[in-house]
Amino acid sequence: MSASPAAGAAAGAGRRFRGFGRSDIGRVRERNEDAFAIGDLDAGTLWSGDAPIESEGARGLFAVVCDGPDPMTGSWSVLGQLQTEWDSFTLDSTSFVHKGQRYLAWAQSEPGIATNSNLYLAPLKTALTLGAKPVRLSVPTLDWEIQGFKVNEAPALLARNGKLFMTYSASATDARYCMGMLTCNADADLMNAANWSKSPVPVFKTSTAHKVFGPGHNSFTVDERGRDVLVYHARDYLQIKGDPLFDPNRDTRMQYFRYRPDGSPDFGEPVANGPLRRV
Repeated sequence: MSASPAAGAAAGAGRRFRGFGRSDIGRVRERNEDAFAIGDLDAGTLWSGDAPIESEGARGLFAVVCDGPDPMTGSWSVLGQLQTEWDSFTLDSTSFVHKGQRYLAWAQSEPGIATNSNLYLAPLKTALTLGAKPVRLSVPTLDWEIQGFKVNEAPALLARNGKLFMTYSASATDARYCMGMLTCNADADLMNAANWSKSPVPVFKTSTAHKVFGPGHNSFTVDERGRDVLVYHARDYLQIKGDPLFDPNRDTRMQYFRYRPDGSPDFGEPVANGPLRRV
């Protein structure tokens, strides 16, 4: 990131910031990273991300490593690029441990399949190496998964009540963007795609009544009392000028959720802007 005073501005005021990501081979790619922001927390302002877009080839997955146990004080460096089955568009990885084995789930475009991205799963041997041939868990085929683009992306894992629930996001990144979910029994073989079942309908989608549009790309966390929280991004307006992928105004949101009698999560409806409601 570089900074320079705006033309005609006094020193220390009107400072402009230019954000960029640098790959492990030294090339600068504007807006290379999927989800980061530069802001002045005192002023309450955010960088709008309006720099020109430049393509440098297929997107891939990279790992960074810290030289000490404390991620806040250690030095970070790029470890390298994760090697998958194909050199193709790859993004949105998540890692989790199940029964002592670390796995990686991610989205990728597979040669020979006419989709933008599918979901894959594999055990990890090292941070940059898969421990086995990946299994394809999901391909966007349902009507709500192929609106605008044929997309399954952004997997997130929730292990509860004897099952593994893997949420993901589907379709174009406008109001049609929504969340789906795959389910697998905790005792089943995760690397057998037949053990995963897909919800036939979105599990989280646009709420016109609450003015929350295109919720997705979620993650899970817990609050200070151990209660599960859904974190995701969405817009609070419907109309978008141009390609929705380049509209920068998706806000990070969070809300509590419940579980159904069968143990599956019930995310409900995106809540309206305002104080967080506890359940």
